[in-house]
Amino acid sequence: MSHASAVIPTAVAERIKLVIFDVDGVLTDAGIYVGATASGEAVELKKFDIQDGIGMKMLMWSGLEVAIVSGRISQATELRARELGVECFQEADAHKMPAVESLLARYHLGWDEVAMVGDDIPDLAVLRRVGLPAVVANATAPVREIALWESTKRGGNGAVREFCDALLLAQGRLGEAVERYVRERSGS
Repeated sequence: MSHASAVIPTAVAERIKLVIFDVDGVLTDAGIYVGATASGEAVELKKFDIQDGIGMKMLMWSGLEVAIVSGRISQATELRARELGVECFQEADAHKMPAVESLLARYHLGWDEVAMVGDDIPDLAVLRRVGLPAVVANATAPVREIALWESTKRGGNGAVREFCDALLLAQGRLGEAVERYVRERSGS
C-alpha cells in the first residue's frame, strides 16, 4: 500500500533542482505501436500528452533542469524530447543509473536535489536514491511503496502535468510559470 501524498511537502520541493522523467508508462500510456513500412522499415509510434509537455516546459522556465531517462531506445522518444528541448538518455536494458549519475555530476547536485517520476521496477534504483520519488497512478506496487508523491492520473494521460503543477505549487512558482506562458504568447 502506498503512503504517497497528493501534496509535495514544501521543504522537499524547495530542494529540487533536477526533475527526471521515465517515458513508457509515465510520459506515455505504456503502449507502443509497432509496424513496418511497405519497404520493411520498422516503425514505432507512441502517444504523448500535450499538457505534460507544457508542464515540463514550465519546470524549465522556472529554472529547473529537466531530463528524460528511458530504459528503452526509441526514435519516438528522441523526437518528443527534441521537440520539448529536453535532454534525453535512452539506456538499453534499463541501465538508468549511469545517466542519472552523469547529470548529478554535471549540475553539481546531491541526490536530495533530484525528483524522479517513474512507474515500474526499472525506475527503482533511481527512485530509492532521489529526494523526491514520485509515481503515476498506474505504477506497480514496488515503486508505489517508496513514493512520496503519487498522481491521480495515469501515465500518458496528464500525470506528468499533475506532478509539474504540484511541484511548482509547492515551490511557490506555479502562478508565475503560468503567467510567463500567457505573457510570452500574448505579445506583452
